[in-house]
Amino acid sequence: MRSRAALHYRVEPSDLQAHLFAVTLSITRPAPSQLLSLPVWIPGSYMVRDFSSQLQQLGATQNGAPLALEQVDKCSWRVACDARKPLILRYKVYARDRSVRAAWLDCERGFFNGTSVFLRVAGQELQPHTMDLRAGPGGRLWRVATGLTALKVNARGFGTYLAADYDELVDSPIEMGEFWSGSFVACGITHRFVVAGAAPSFDGERLLADSRRICEAAIGFWHGSAPGKRPGRQAPHKGYVFMLHAVDEGYGGLEHRNSTALICKRRDLPRRTDKSGSAKPSEGYGVLLGLISHEYFHTWNVKRLRPAEFERYHYERENYTSLLWFFEGFTSYYDDLLLCRAQLVDHGMYLKLLTKTINQVLQAPGRAIQSVAQASFDAWVKYYRSDENTPNATISYYAKGALVALCLDLSLRAEGHSTLDAVMRGLWQRCAGGPMTQDDLATVLLQLGGRSYAKELGAWVHGTDDLPLRQLLESAGVAVCEDPAQPAQILGLRLADATPLQVKTVLRGGAAEQAGFCAGDEWLGLETGPGQLWQLQRLEDVALYAAPNRALRALVARDQRLLYLPLTLPEGVTTWRLAVRDKQRLGAWLGTEAVTAN
Repeated sequence: MRSRAALHYRVEPSDLQAHLFAVTLSITRPAPSQLLSLPVWIPGSYMVRDFSSQLQQLGATQNGAPLALEQVDKCSWRVACDARKPLILRYKVYARDRSVRAAWLDCERGFFNGTSVFLRVAGQELQPHTMDLRAGPGGRLWRVATGLTALKVNARGFGTYLAADYDELVDSPIEMGEFWSGSFVACGITHRFVVAGAAPSFDGERLLADSRRICEAAIGFWHGSAPGKRPGRQAPHKGYVFMLHAVDEGYGGLEHRNSTALICKRRDLPRRTDKSGSAKPSEGYGVLLGLISHEYFHTWNVKRLRPAEFERYHYERENYTSLLWFFEGFTSYYDDLLLCRAQLVDHGMYLKLLTKTINQVLQAPGRAIQSVAQASFDAWVKYYRSDENTPNATISYYAKGALVALCLDLSLRAEGHSTLDAVMRGLWQRCAGGPMTQDDLATVLLQLGGRSYAKELGAWVHGTDDLPLRQLLESAGVAVCEDPAQPAQILGLRLADATPLQVKTVLRGGAAEQAGFCAGDEWLGLETGPGQLWQLQRLEDVALYAAPNRALRALVARDQRLLYLPLTLPEGVTTWRLAVRDKQRLGAWLGTEAVTAN
């Protein structure tokens, strides 16, 4: 193929201090009335973000002569031109979004997703696209990381890249800067890991070793790990790039077809000691490994095996599906489970992580209001637009979806016919690693499970009753214990992070709601009896000052007014804790116990 396609982009960091990328788009064979648009959302993050808000100075020329641009709507433009001559578009993109979803540019680092940068040429989306990436001023020492196919690049990665179509172009983020870089081979596939913003104590070799085990577990899960098999040959990707940005405060990830963009706290990276040994990893490092596992599992589950509604993305509007409980929820089930099978966490730690997910669901009143299928469909207006009422009206398709996967897996195992592992691989084969529907899942469950699971799918996915977690967990060798709940759960409220005792959410049916608390209240004090008024600095102080009384008065500040609220503390509020009861049965589900817990 020629080094330059009929659709060619040139991207250059034009002004680091002003955070501007300069983009030139060359269209060899334009339409007489050419329509151009910038996506309003990025696949994997289901919210309209209107990336065109950061586009500026858009202009069009042919043979050096300017052409008039007509803006059609918030993200689309039309230009009348001579279809026999190349059409050139020039514009700039403001890049100051530190998340994994958009674009960033400053003196230390550049990053962008194509949905923020590349105008879409209507009618030519399926054509090959090439991109010339230039270092720009101040970027002489920068290097490049991306999953795009390199056509002609220099040693630092700047040069020309190829994408088979527009989807691949915008599904391949680009990282630029003086980052740390390392690589490993998992099942014959080369994986590159780049980290920007790490502290000097960062232990890159530990991160590579642990990530390799995650990738091997995932590839083996989807394509078999028996002796003599070469699962890497069946994997849908021939290379992979992890792009991690370490910051003081932040967390997140976004999946792509052969790469992922990640953000974590700098202190959560593995560290070396003064004697160049490896320090004991923090609890946050385990969270980071779970994030890596989650985004890598998406290489199969959502990037290839995906909702039928996503067979072709519509970038100009919302793309609705009721299956995010499967694609995000089942991925959330397997992210920590694969850490266990890769022996990066032991069974006790895995049960601790699972306990957190279960309590997250059981402590959300919205689980009785919204089904997980409805939550999937409503993601565009509810999950990504949360407010103080969100826990009362919605349920997370990540968390409850993971528990639906757990219930299906343990049901299959208890009945002795199959496992959810086999069902996932069966779905991959049935759908040829492509679009699927819930009917496909139901069919594979029937084939491998020996019976119909329509009743379970109807109740667990489309209903709002609680899942049969206790019974199924106990059948798998897990003890379900009930411990006294934490103060916030006893009271039925959640606090904001900024102010120690500012109420963020009042949970439906809880003691705080019955007392008349409102979101935004600042809880100042507690009256436990006549003349006994205590100042509160932390929620744990309620139990300290209240005992043995249960009928109290809370002093709150609301809109510059001081109010007394009658508060009655409930009794017997508990929270779940999972523990090992039968090691043999538990091992059959979770796999080999880790030698040491990380």
